[in-house]
Amino acid sequence: MNYDFAFFLFSGTVLTGIIWLFDAVALAPRRKINNPHEYSGESVHGGTSGSNDEPVIVEYAKSFFPVLLIVFLLRGFLVEPFRIPSGSMIPSLYIGDFILVNKFAYGVKVPVFNKVIYEVDKPERGDVAVFKYPRDPSVDYIKRVIGIPGDHIAYYNKVLYVNGKTVDRKRVGEYSGPGEFNPAQEYVENLLGIEHNILIIPGRPGLDAEYIVPEGHYFMMGDNRDNSNDSRYWGVVPEKHLVGKAFMIWMHWDSGIGFGRIGQSIE
Repeated sequence: MNYDFAFFLFSGTVLTGIIWLFDAVALAPRRKINNPHEYSGESVHGGTSGSNDEPVIVEYAKSFFPVLLIVFLLRGFLVEPFRIPSGSMIPSLYIGDFILVNKFAYGVKVPVFNKVIYEVDKPERGDVAVFKYPRDPSVDYIKRVIGIPGDHIAYYNKVLYVNGKTVDRKRVGEYSGPGEFNPAQEYVENLLGIEHNILIIPGRPGLDAEYIVPEGHYFMMGDNRDNSNDSRYWGVVPEKHLVGKAFMIWMHWDSGIGFGRIGQSIE
């Protein structure tokens, strides 16, 4: 098990819930017996009514448990926020983009244990997906799904092939957005019907690769093709490592707020 934020959120939720439950079942009845006037609302010797004898830890547990539970359920089953830390998905996603990820797009999973309890859908070519890095599952990666189970993926001389067919792309022009790159060329790539923009850096060597994607695995690549640590380097992603499908940029912060990117859908 990986001791990440989800684990600590789960642990905090369970711990505060246990404290609250233990107090309600075992401690509160005893306090009521020992202080009948307090719990009846009567004031004794100038005292005030209320749970004055309630331990501080119980007060904190009662305050935090509902909040932690709501966050845990939302984050575990519905939507999880992520921040883009690198330029591997430029021009689709910029460093400093804060995105939302649909956690149930690829199946409802038990949080922390990452076990699918209800199948919903499978990743499709062109999806922008968040997943656990196969070499270190405590690290989250985001890339585009290029190959699904059974696909023959090849990448030679910076040209992508899927099942023996060249993936078409049209040149947009020289890239002029954020990021420190050699002069990069921007293209619109048509991944068997799914269009998205990519970057190619002519002055930077590309890594060739060829894979037949096994069952239950996916071949991932960054849209910034010459500046992405992806399946060309470390292989395919097991289905169990999928976190969800990225669908929206909810905020952008780099040197300031990028209002123009707020609310953009991720294609």
